[in-house]
Amino acid sequence: MDFSPSQAAAEYRHRVAEFIAREIEPVEAEYHRSLRGLDDPWVVLPVIDELKGKARAEGLWNLFLPPASDGSGMSHVDYAPLAELMGRSFIAPEIFNCNAPDTGNAEVLLHYGSQYQRKQWLEPLLEGRIRSAFCMTEPDVASSDATNMAATAVADGDEVVLNGRKWFSTGVGHPNCGFVIFMAVTDADAHRHARHSMVIVPTDAPGFRVERMLPVFGYRDEPYGHGEVTFTDVRVPRENVVAGLGRGFEIAQGRLGPGRVHHCMRLIGLAERALELALRRGTERVAFGKPLANLGGNRERIARARIEINQARLLVLHAAWLLDTQGIAGAYSEVSQIKAAVPEMAERVIDTAMRMHGAAGFTDDVPLAAAFANARSLRMADGPDEVHLGVVARNELAPYQEAARARDAAGADPTEKGAG
Repeated sequence: MDFSPSQAAAEYRHRVAEFIAREIEPVEAEYHRSLRGLDDPWVVLPVIDELKGKARAEGLWNLFLPPASDGSGMSHVDYAPLAELMGRSFIAPEIFNCNAPDTGNAEVLLHYGSQYQRKQWLEPLLEGRIRSAFCMTEPDVASSDATNMAATAVADGDEVVLNGRKWFSTGVGHPNCGFVIFMAVTDADAHRHARHSMVIVPTDAPGFRVERMLPVFGYRDEPYGHGEVTFTDVRVPRENVVAGLGRGFEIAQGRLGPGRVHHCMRLIGLAERALELALRRGTERVAFGKPLANLGGNRERIARARIEINQARLLVLHAAWLLDTQGIAGAYSEVSQIKAAVPEMAERVIDTAMRMHGAAGFTDDVPLAAAFANARSLRMADGPDEVHLGVVARNELAPYQEAARARDAAGADPTEKGAG
């Protein structure tokens, strides 16, 4: 295994870190204060466009793109440290045009989209002129099981008719959200992996409606947000179907691997920032005649936070390396492992930082409460921990179950010496 970044990736890491320190960190706190002070915070403040222009001018743009035939793009191992750096900031991912769910939607269109779809939707997305959302989770069914999905996408001649209700559609509140990718059932009687389709829906399509923006622990994540969306007899051209009817599950599997690496590395960056805040607070604040770091087991909490962050980073880099070398089929269990482990780790580290800040840790004076909400919600964003742990356990048990079936088929006595 080799987690070493390429020379180009190492240079990008230095440049991204320098840009964040020089351009983003000095203005981010004021940006959030300004946004919270608006009657309508669902807007793009001028500083965002200004910073995006600077990042693009410096070539720090669309860094998530996978390797291409022309030599551009990065491997997952190369991009992972950049995602970690961006995760330290709530606005940095958009500044570099690397924010979710746009990155996942871009990769869907890049790998599965038609020439028309790439021209119509991918190009403006990569140019940063529009944003996007992904509509999969539904409020009326247990969405951790995709076979429960109730929304439909029915072919009608040269059109597809869409009906359904989705929620927690991240990014749909952004004023520049130009399209969503809608996942729905096309043929309920087909094989369970061939029932679903993904369809591109312009946000100005008749019958598409954002019903409300949903709070997460009181945070609405303006101007991106998590929306509840209805599709009522929405008609789009059949050419808006991605890859073809019935291929939604296949696309989803390809989309989730890289996306989970990105999410997890951003969370590691967020955990690093929380630990830094805790260390600063713990050494500068005094109670009962001692620095906070020397009270109440805080030294042990700090040590465990460092260990857990480093463990999580290596786990994600391993998953990224497998994606690079073996594809999603060779990293299926490892991708589930990071999705279960990293948000839980980040939650614990951020909680330690909140304890160190006392009452201030629960306010917006420091970014820890918002960080905690982010980490906790990401434990559900791609399915609950139990789903991912189930995948890992199934992978671990499979060879032993196969051996047991082979013994049974051969009539072997499992009590014989050496029989498990």
